[in-house]
Amino acid sequence: MALNLSQKQEVVAELAEVAAKAHSLVAVEYAGTTVEQMTAMRKKARESGVFLKVAKNTLASRAVAGTEFDVVKDALTGPLLYAFSMEEPGAAGRLIKEFAKSNDKLKAKVVSVEGKLLPAAHVDVLASLPTREEALAMLARVLAEPAAMFARAVKAVADKQGGGEVAAEATAEA
Repeated sequence: MALNLSQKQEVVAELAEVAAKAHSLVAVEYAGTTVEQMTAMRKKARESGVFLKVAKNTLASRAVAGTEFDVVKDALTGPLLYAFSMEEPGAAGRLIKEFAKSNDKLKAKVVSVEGKLLPAAHVDVLASLPTREEALAMLARVLAEPAAMFARAVKAVADKQGGGEVAAEATAEA
């Protein structure tokens, strides 16, 4: 069904707003994907903070103009599904990679992160990025390690000097 001018303007405005806030973009060829598969993908996308949209490439090109995804305009050819990661950069990559395992017709065509156009094979790299919770856990582990090393060193020195035995005798006497 053809869109009239006001509908096209709404699509461009919606995509432009999403592109301005998104962390990454993965454009995927979806021809041959069933309705059930697309419905399941949309449901999973909502849960993981990914905005999915099927739009004409000319409308998508106009929408990304002036955003960090401006670099993808020339690569948008054929019927594409646009996946914008809204909460974390790797979310769209994980979603596409997960659904591509069960659907060989789903193929990444364009990947863009931080204003860079990357080859489609980089969807695996994007998918391997840690989630926000994983990154915070890694940071906490890195920050806690020096304190743990210091405590182990102090204990080793105390044990070497016999401080561990003295402490044990003091608690036995009390």
